[in-house]
Amino acid sequence: MSSLSIGLQLGYWQAQPPPDLIGLAQAAESAGYDSIWTAEAWGSDAFTPLAWIGAHTSKIRLGTSVVQLSARTPTATAMAALTLDHLSKGRLTLGLGVSGPQVVEGWYGQPFGKPLARTREYIDIIRQVIARERPVKNDGPHYPLPYHGEGSWGLGKPLKSITHPFRKEIPIFMGAEGPKNVALAAEIADGWLPLYYAPTRPEVYADSLRHMKPGFEIAQMAIFNITDDVAAGLMPVKMMLGFYIGGMGAKKHNFHMNLMGRMGFEAEAKKIQELFFAGKREEAVAAVPDAFADEISLVGPVERIKDRLQAWRESPVTTLLVTAQDKGQLNTLAELVLG
Repeated sequence: MSSLSIGLQLGYWQAQPPPDLIGLAQAAESAGYDSIWTAEAWGSDAFTPLAWIGAHTSKIRLGTSVVQLSARTPTATAMAALTLDHLSKGRLTLGLGVSGPQVVEGWYGQPFGKPLARTREYIDIIRQVIARERPVKNDGPHYPLPYHGEGSWGLGKPLKSITHPFRKEIPIFMGAEGPKNVALAAEIADGWLPLYYAPTRPEVYADSLRHMKPGFEIAQMAIFNITDDVAAGLMPVKMMLGFYIGGMGAKKHNFHMNLMGRMGFEAEAKKIQELFFAGKREEAVAAVPDAFADEISLVGPVERIKDRLQAWRESPVTTLLVTAQDKGQLNTLAELVLG
């Protein structure tokens, strides 16, 4: 049985920044939260808010969940990580993810092909930068260093970071959904950031996780909703699922829909996508099965949530990431998870 820790998932900004970013971060630290996480999509970035939070806290771990590979070259990401790890005195956990073809090709203007091979090269380069044992080189096709391809002046040479890193290693987590990508995380990363995880369905990821290293961490977001009306409490979960499964991906390539299918709801996932693409968003949300929404969240009266937490404690998950909107809720969730 694992000892669960708790983290605060702030995600990425919507139309405006969160109103009390620092207040929430400081309250989470005081309540015993292990970590606080920021993300990025196609608006706010992940590193800047995390640096701001780090300046106003002293011990809570700072995580990116996740930094998109296509947003920065591997060395640029390593520079940001190195800098933030120094400023926070070694509190950074670097969460990385490939995102999806719509964002990568539509927002960053880059090809999405070969995501696993790109990830392997990307992480290797970051680790070379942080280890600072020798000038950084990469012979792979995706991020060649030095670059000698089309347009090159032929003057590039391997370089070693001017700045000595605070640590020789910064923990790297991978956001991953597909079986091969999850297996890659277990092989080369220090932790995994799943999108959906049901502790009652360990078989979904069992094969991909069979080579986990000792100390491998799994930080899973779980929506908490303390309420006597379970059906109503599941609605925010269903709204999130309806949007991700229906709209966060192309019709032929939607990783979220595929994952829901692997978790035993293939027909329902296809129905959600059909309704969403037909412009029937409310019907798409309604089509999300309560059973699926319930499996990946913690909703209901306090006693029901306490009972359901047992399955999470018996799972490989090491940290539950929660989205709390106020300091009172932060404290309540900490008491539930930490006992």
